[in-house]
Amino acid sequence: MNFALLALAAALAIGLPAFATAWAQGRIGPAAAASLSEKPELATTAIILIAIPETMVILGFVVAVMILLRGGGG
Repeated sequence: MNFALLALAAALAIGLPAFATAWAQGRIGPAAAASLSEKPELATTAIILIAIPETMVILGFVVAVMILLRGGGG
C-alpha cells in the first residue's frame, strides 16, 4: 500500500505539471505565431516563452524521482 501511494504521488508530480504546461503552451503558441507574423524580430522571445513552461515538467520529473528514491530506500 505504501508503494502504491508513492507511485501515485510520483505520477501526480509529473502529470499535473504536464497538463498545466500543455494548457499554457496551447495558449502561448498561437499568440507567438501571430506576433511573429507581424514582428519577426520577436523570434527569440517567442522561443523563450514556449520553453519556460516546459521547465515545470522537468522539475516535476525531478520531484517524482526524489519521491520514489526516498520512499524505496527507506
